[in-house]
Amino acid sequence: MPTDLHWDDTEDIGLLLADTHPDINPLEVRFTDLHRMITELPTFVDDPKKSSEGKLEAIQMAWNEEYEDRHAA
Repeated sequence: MPTDLHWDDTEDIGLLLADTHPDINPLEVRFTDLHRMITELPTFVDDPKKSSEGKLEAIQMAWNEEYEDRHAA
């Protein structure tokens, strides 16, 4: 995992969000809250204004994939 995270580090951010918020269903997180959660990650260094709906959705889907893997019975 990269030391410094940027918007394009979709998979790494998704994994870190799954580690940081293991009990939150990513599909229930609004994009405004997701944006805040990402920019508050200690290793996130990119410009918060460079996000887009597409980037947030890609990160949410990466997080959701990890969430589903961890919660599979």
